[in-house]
Parts: sequence; structure tokens; C-alpha cells
Amino acid sequence: MDPSTPSEQAPQRCGLVAIVGRPNVGKSTLLNALVGQKVSITSRKAQTTRHRITGIRTVGAAQFVFVDTPGFQTRHSTALNRNLNRTVQGVLGDVDVVLFLVEAGRFGLDDAKVLALMPPDKPVLLVANKLDTVHRRAELAPWLQSMQERHPFAEFVPMSATKDADVKRLFAIIEPYLPEQGWFYDEEALTDRSERFLASELIREKLFRLTGDELPYSSTVVIDKFEEEGNLRRIAATIIVERDAHKGMIIGSGGERLKRIGSESRQELETLLGAKVFLELWVKVRSGWADSEEHLRSYGYE
Repeated sequence: MDPSTPSEQAPQRCGLVAIVGRPNVGKSTLLNALVGQKVSITSRKAQTTRHRITGIRTVGAAQFVFVDTPGFQTRHSTALNRNLNRTVQGVLGDVDVVLFLVEAGRFGLDDAKVLALMPPDKPVLLVANKLDTVHRRAELAPWLQSMQERHPFAEFVPMSATKDADVKRLFAIIEPYLPEQGWFYDEEALTDRSERFLASELIREKLFRLTGDELPYSSTVVIDKFEEEGNLRRIAATIIVERDAHKGMIIGSGGERLKRIGSESRQELETLLGAKVFLELWVKVRSGWADSEEHLRSYGYE
């Protein structure tokens, strides 16, 4: 299963790898593929990734510590978005290599705004994702030339995050850019985030998936209780929304939608945590929370 099997003498390598790109370009999907398990939520809605989620994968002698940044926000100026953009810039200052993710053959204004953040002193790999959607590969050559004129990329990696062979190849390409040093984590580690945090992310994913485009992005999930009793996890969570109308959308007719969000979250949590899960969900209205720095801090945004 390992992308590469090093020789006995291969020195240990370990480093931080940032995954950056405009909203909805596939960053979380790529992180999950690289780590080999779901640690970052995936959804078609912009702004679903809000925290520095670290995914970890040890392959042969190299340990890759992935930092999944929030999609750089270009359209809004709320406190939430200012907070997100500070996070992106902070992450880039800390890492050893950057994966700049774009859709193969496409480059728009939102991509350009993210590219402008790339640190000049760090190797940046251009990862052209969703290669399977490009019907004529010959069209990629002029596009690639134009991309190289925009930034001195260290590598060009065309790929599909959903293809295992492409993910293995990406590991081999990144490895030489990691510093030769001891690993930061155990070989089996997948993330440095707590089970409590993963639970909130997973519930939020179900929330966005099951409400479609009806619900604005300014909804979040707060874990009120997370108790371990042997092989049982008792979790109580509150979904925070900005308006009464949003609360109605989540609860649904006769409470059916909220039941489904709870049921799907519980099933996936049981798989992720390897334990029986008892989950209670509540919905509360807190108008203006995304514009309030104080609320952001209380809900866990750095």
C-alpha cells in the first residue's frame, strides 16, 4: 500500500506541507486521499474548511504533515473571512513546501488572489487537480506555459485526487522537499486533532450536504458534551445559525432533516472512532456570530 519502499539506509524525512487554493478546488478531498482516511470535511459549499486541520501520513522513511488551510476568501469582508485569510497567511510562513491546487486547464481571478500569497522562499508545487475532466490533454501545454510565467513553480503535477496511483506519485514528488530530520508523530498517527474536533467537523459536513444551497455558510457546530464510557461516546452538539428561517431549514418538516443529519453523523462517527456513539443535536439562533470576533473565539476559531 505504501507509495514507496525505501532502502534500509534511507534517512528519515519529515516536514510540513500546506495545501492551498481557492474555495471548492478540492483541497479537503486531496487531504483525505493523502492521509488515507477522512480527517477534513468535504462539501460543495464554499468555506466549509475553517481550521488548520493537520493530516499525517508516514510513507517509508518520510513523514508528511499536511496542513489543510481554509479556502482563501475573496468575496466577503466579515470578521470570519478576515480570520480565515490571516490563518492562510500564517500557515504559509511555517511550512516546508506548498501544494498550490488548481483545476487543470483553469485559472481565474480567485486563483490569482491565492497565488499572490505564495511565499517567494518556499518551493511551490502546481497541482493540477481534476485531470479527468480535461478531454483534450494537448490543451494543457499552453495553459501550463502560462502558469509557469505566473510563478516559478518547483514542480507540475497533473492528477486526479480520486485516483490512488496519482496520490502515490504525489508522495514521491513531495518527498525530496522535506527536510532530513526525525518524525514529529508516531508512524500510525493520522491527525493531531481531537476526536471532539473531528465530531464537530463531521456534523458540519452532514449539515451542509443535507441542506444543499439553502443554508448560508455562516453556520457552525459547537460540541457541548463529549464523554467516553468504555466503548461508548456520548456527544451533545449545538448547530449555531444566524436566523430563525435557517433553523427551520435544518430541522425540516416534522424534524425529519435534523434526524437525518444526526443519524448519518452518528453512523460515520462510529466508523471513525471505532466506538458506539450516542448523539444529541440541538439548533440555536445567534444572529451576527460570523461578524463577532468574540463569538468566533468562543466557537474555536483561532
